[in-house]
Amino acid sequence: MTLRHEWKHRLSPADLPVLRQRLSAVAQPDPHASDGRYQIRSLYFDTPADTALREKLDGVNAREKFRIRCYNKDPALIHLEKKSKWNGLGTKEKVPLTPGQVRDLLAGRYRWLEEAEDPLLRELFCKMTLQGLRPRTLVDYTREAFVYPPGNARVTLDYGIRTGLGCVDLLNPDCITIPAKDSPVILEVKWDAFLPDLIRDAVRIPGRRTAAFSKYAACRMYD
Repeated sequence: MTLRHEWKHRLSPADLPVLRQRLSAVAQPDPHASDGRYQIRSLYFDTPADTALREKLDGVNAREKFRIRCYNKDPALIHLEKKSKWNGLGTKEKVPLTPGQVRDLLAGRYRWLEEAEDPLLRELFCKMTLQGLRPRTLVDYTREAFVYPPGNARVTLDYGIRTGLGCVDLLNPDCITIPAKDSPVILEVKWDAFLPDLIRDAVRIPGRRTAAFSKYAACRMYD
């Protein structure tokens, strides 16, 4: 399991073209993107006590969250993901899901997870059974991503964050979403052992400092 460093910066819309131009000059666009960007839809899980939300807001040092994610609303590529944080370092585990499995989870049918081969699926079963973990909030946004092989650096620009309100149907392309209030452009920088100076300089904007931001928390304010 590889732990990665992560910076987050809140940017204004005016910063977006500046960062896009700089990063295009020094890094490669994500090869999976179409026209340099793609749409992300994530369905976040939480407990009845809102454990994931509260730990994020309280700045708990060791925390985790589960989500199901798809890209460009394409049911052919869906993953269950678990993101974990320790002392500011993060890691992500993931396993593919079929549309049928997603529909089962949305309908509350999750006993099949107990017999799954992948340990992440079995872990989800335990937490759905013991902690009451359930799908809670749908989050949509646009992402532009750049990669730089030295340091395994990856830079993303996320914007247009929208919440599904009461809709948690990840597979419904007609699910109504609304813009999250005051949602900024979010710059995320991730790297392994070292962050190359070229990337460090490219993402530096005067007056912008690292700051915690959670798309999940931003969209939960509408509950």
